[in-house]
Amino acid sequence: MINNNGTLKFSALTNAIFRYRFIIILFSLLATVYLGWQASFVRPDTRLERLIPGSHEFVVNARQFLGSETAGGGSVIRVAVARKEGTIFDYEHLVTLQKISDELSLLDGVDTGSVNSLWAPGMLWFAITPEGYGSGPVIDNATFNDSPESMDLIRTNVYRAGLVGSYVANDFKASMIDFEVLPISPSTRQPIDFNEFSERLEQVRQKYQNEDLSLHVIGDVKKVADLVDGFGKIVLFFLAAFVITAVLLFNYSRCIKSTLIPLLCSVVAVIWQLGILNMMGYGLGVFSVLVPFLVFAIAVSHGVQVINGIAHETAKGEPRLNAARVTFHHLHKAGLVALISDGIGFATLFVIDIGGIKDLALVASVGVALVILTNLLLLPVLMSYVGVTQSCVDHAQHKLEHKTVLWDSLSHFAEPRLARIAVVVALLLAGVGAWYSQGLKIGDLDKGAPELRADSRYNLDNNYITGNFTTSTDLMTVFVGTPEGLCETFKAIDLTDSLGWQLENTPGVKSVSSPATRAKLNRYLGNEGNLKMMSLPRDEKVLSRAIAYSGFTSTGVSTSCNQQQLNLELTDHRQETLSNVVAVVRAFAAANDDADIRFRLGDGNAAYEAATNEVIDSAQYEILAYVYGIVALMCLMTFRSIKAVICILLPLALTSLLCQGLMAVLGIGVKVATLPVIALGVGIGVDYGIYIYSRLHSYLEMGHPLRLAYLEALKTTGKAVSFTGVTLAIGVATWILSPIKFQADMGILLTFMFLLNMVGALTLLPALTHFLLGKQVKSELESRSEASTPQTISTT
Repeated sequence: MINNNGTLKFSALTNAIFRYRFIIILFSLLATVYLGWQASFVRPDTRLERLIPGSHEFVVNARQFLGSETAGGGSVIRVAVARKEGTIFDYEHLVTLQKISDELSLLDGVDTGSVNSLWAPGMLWFAITPEGYGSGPVIDNATFNDSPESMDLIRTNVYRAGLVGSYVANDFKASMIDFEVLPISPSTRQPIDFNEFSERLEQVRQKYQNEDLSLHVIGDVKKVADLVDGFGKIVLFFLAAFVITAVLLFNYSRCIKSTLIPLLCSVVAVIWQLGILNMMGYGLGVFSVLVPFLVFAIAVSHGVQVINGIAHETAKGEPRLNAARVTFHHLHKAGLVALISDGIGFATLFVIDIGGIKDLALVASVGVALVILTNLLLLPVLMSYVGVTQSCVDHAQHKLEHKTVLWDSLSHFAEPRLARIAVVVALLLAGVGAWYSQGLKIGDLDKGAPELRADSRYNLDNNYITGNFTTSTDLMTVFVGTPEGLCETFKAIDLTDSLGWQLENTPGVKSVSSPATRAKLNRYLGNEGNLKMMSLPRDEKVLSRAIAYSGFTSTGVSTSCNQQQLNLELTDHRQETLSNVVAVVRAFAAANDDADIRFRLGDGNAAYEAATNEVIDSAQYEILAYVYGIVALMCLMTFRSIKAVICILLPLALTSLLCQGLMAVLGIGVKVATLPVIALGVGIGVDYGIYIYSRLHSYLEMGHPLRLAYLEALKTTGKAVSFTGVTLAIGVATWILSPIKFQADMGILLTFMFLLNMVGALTLLPALTHFLLGKQVKSELESRSEASTPQTISTT
């Protein structure tokens, strides 16, 4: 075996790193201890406002009309108290309902004034009686007792108040309690800890739930808290991935040191990442909680390249120090370019104005930057001390000297026949991907909480409430802004009524409530049920009085009378439904806004969902353009060849297109949880192409023909790439079993992208190299052959 490393000239950077390697290890040890201590303080970030686009017009409108503390940060909690036998019109049940309502109203963070139930003082009934216009509480404490007459009266009042379907189940077996959770605790002035709040809700559930009574709880606060509860299982998946990677890495290297040291450095990268995040004042968001695993995966990917190189250099006879030095010399440029491309690619996610995605971008960028220190710098330094075992050397030497059918077969993709087949297959797959990706949807496609499994506690509770009540969990508010003191003019209420009528006839709108609808109903009730009076009076004093009779709901008028609210209940939160409503409101606003009135979409989970969909819809291709543009620029700066850039990027582009088609087929929408996946897949996948092309390029410069150069690249870097692709795919494939649905979705997509990026780098990259660089390589070989041919000198 020939060793040409004696002719290598090491850079000043390489010499400095291995000259001061003890200092590097000592610094790394101290940093790990300190940052590990800092990492122990990292906490989940459950702020709801981090999950919506902060500068979108809907969120800005909500803050303007509601105040900065209320908009985007609060949430409505609904608690259905259900009987398994009998109806709610039972004395003992109603007493229990009162106790539950009172206990919930006293929880820290609950807006007590917003609590509504059959026992709420403002829960009034209205009716036309023989004595005239009548009204009163649904449950009157003065007449409430354990008698059939009292229960019949409550049943009648429920009918009079029109509560069937909203606060009383359609089958009369359950009643609803709802209230708002404030983002800021009134007592501490600190953000509400949603996990602690959820625990207190569960304590109430456990206290009152029995064989005859069940409680069903839904709301954004509860949903996020249930997601955080699943974070503990994410650690189990991380441990599973660690064990799987360790087993496969040992099988690959046959060396315990070559197994543990890369894993140790990869874990150090995660520890440093979490510690630095805590020092910066950040926590792990709902979606960024998975990023540390991806950082671990990226670190292992680059670590395998280093271990692979050291093993092969040692097999050539190099001592452990020089083997590490030579490996660093050969790989640090390609590794640095790949990691910088990854980091900058992840950083492009900052352009998306959603706090959760910005947090993910920050966590990923910091993690990738640290991998440069731990796996490109610390790993070879540690290996220069410990080296590899003889079994590892023998295994590496065996792989180098013995012909492998797989690598020999793959090397033929650099020849005309298989190159043509690979390109044709790629074109066909691109067509399939483009066809299916047309069905890709924006936003959530499932009912309830798509982030959780369909059989999760939260979604089962949601199914019960939506199945037994006609009320909707998808809410949207339209604000009607006016100058101060003019919120009850005929013009304002009449236009609000007109918009309400249009929305009632918009597909996807379940119900509309506004000052106009209340004014009409109160006019009807106040005039002995005369249908002719169910209209808006032009006399503004009469109109103002009609609006004032609001029953158990608020009119939405501020103290300065500069706004009204039009509240919508939607059938679902699919993109088509939200887009239809948004289009109607915007068109109405464009036609009717003037100096006296303006219509603005704002509050409600459906409004924030619509805002998020709009941001994601406009950003998804922008992000891909940024990611591919940056990766292309980095490759161009490294290889100084546009053809090289094409060879590396086209397999990635094919994978991205097929991933979009897969999402459409599986019914996975583009949303906050899945938008970063393609960027992450490109960021990790580009490593494969850069390493393979870098090694291929070096062999071509040595004068090898294209197929032979690719075969040699496969024997070294190609083996590491295939191992990394399979290992990472197996690791993230375990996510498919996660109780958290969005993690399972990410597991499917990342497994697909890891494997396909690997296959593309091993097959399509050499095929493209053949077509784009084949003639150039052949020409250079012929020139070298002619230059080496001895010249015959004739004498006369």
